[in-house]
Amino acid sequence: MPTTGPSTRVALAAAALMLSAWMTACSASPAQHASPTTSKTGSATAAPTTTPTPVPTATPTPALTASWPVYHQNPERTGQSAATPALTTLATAWSTNLDGAVWAQPIVVGGNVIVATENDTLYSLNPASGTVVWQDHVGTPVPRADLPCGNIFPLGMTGTPAYDPATQSIFVVAEETGPIHVLYDFDAISGAVLWSRQVDISNSLEHPSAVQQRPALTVANGYVYVGFGGLDGDCSQYVGAVAAVPTSNQGATLDFMVPTSREGAVWATGGPVVGPNSDIFVATGNGAAEGGTWDESDSVLELSPTLQLVSDWAPARWAYDNAHDLDLGSVAPTLLPDGYVFIAGKSGIGYVLQESALGGVGGEVYSHQVCGGAMSFGGTSSSGDTLYQPCSNGVEAISVASGGSFSIGWQTSSGANGPPVLGGGSVFSVDTNSGTLCVLSAATGATQAQISVGSVPDFASPTLVGDLALVGTRSGVVAISGA
Repeated sequence: MPTTGPSTRVALAAAALMLSAWMTACSASPAQHASPTTSKTGSATAAPTTTPTPVPTATPTPALTASWPVYHQNPERTGQSAATPALTTLATAWSTNLDGAVWAQPIVVGGNVIVATENDTLYSLNPASGTVVWQDHVGTPVPRADLPCGNIFPLGMTGTPAYDPATQSIFVVAEETGPIHVLYDFDAISGAVLWSRQVDISNSLEHPSAVQQRPALTVANGYVYVGFGGLDGDCSQYVGAVAAVPTSNQGATLDFMVPTSREGAVWATGGPVVGPNSDIFVATGNGAAEGGTWDESDSVLELSPTLQLVSDWAPARWAYDNAHDLDLGSVAPTLLPDGYVFIAGKSGIGYVLQESALGGVGGEVYSHQVCGGAMSFGGTSSSGDTLYQPCSNGVEAISVASGGSFSIGWQTSSGANGPPVLGGGSVFSVDTNSGTLCVLSAATGATQAQISVGSVPDFASPTLVGDLALVGTRSGVVAISGA
């Protein structure tokens, strides 16, 4: 199991990185620094078997400004940027090639853009120019020859990193040769690896080569929550799971495994969603059961902060959906006002659930066709009781009424099908087929502007910071400016 990063890394002076205004990010020459060998608290990298005595620490410095610290901006995944102005005229501000494809959504911490690549490298970029502030390469990604199926080659860092202001850490999982899955804690200022921990779940139902960490990471309740599913094609043997690792690296890794004999992936790119009571909501994919007793697949699950099952729900047609690969796990749940949860996956049917008690099999509040019956992938965004669904045939606006029923406001014909985000009264979504960033009116869905960003991975979702939209591509990151 890896315990540190590589011995040489590139970093800016820490004082320059403490600037919180991204437009004034420093561009001083990088300096070399040595790799740390212990965690922040002085403990060994591996999880201890007993709870250690806390180590006294100095008063922590104020948390870095983080305008986009996790996937879709916050643990609730609303995908909103309050600082983005209306953007109607678009231009490429910069384009930076990195050492691998960027499937994860960029995040913005400490005034810099944090990007994970499939070559197992984490980058910090200056948002004004796209130049590298620091970079840290931690392992060797898994080559195609070592994977039984899939659609990402090589396979490295795929799930969107998450920033923890309490520890000033950036957490990301790297898939490395073995294959193994390793959670890394990067110092947000310098990029140094502070500790790492292998997070593969030891179980006879899991074969590490068949497991993929695609969902965004979530930080809440003193834990980093990590979702696991399978590779594209659902080959070999795996079971969907969620792991929880203490952000302090003190204590054991907790886990929840979907109680099915195979599949049941927790794989939506939106990742675990945090509810108002700090519980964790995830959606699961199709499982082994195609009749008889429900196995918690094709479902929405509510888990406690320590990953105990609290509540669950599945459509009455779960067995049919399992048999026909029409699972709900392709999109993360959306939490809405009035205590509702919305979910729609591959079946083209949207469901409204009661957050306080999800309802068991067939216990939804309301259901109706969405996306014109087409499939949906990724993560939604939301504003009040309106959510924006990433449909394969175009983003759709859905309004949920106080009684739980919903209506379709509009569906775009622009081609924009990627997970949307909101800013300046607009919806930003990538047409993943053509590599075009589309800006749509949030009120009507009308196209306001569009620009090519190049070839993008599946489920690419923009990040908004000031008047920039950042998009991960198959070769790096593109920054689009507007006025």
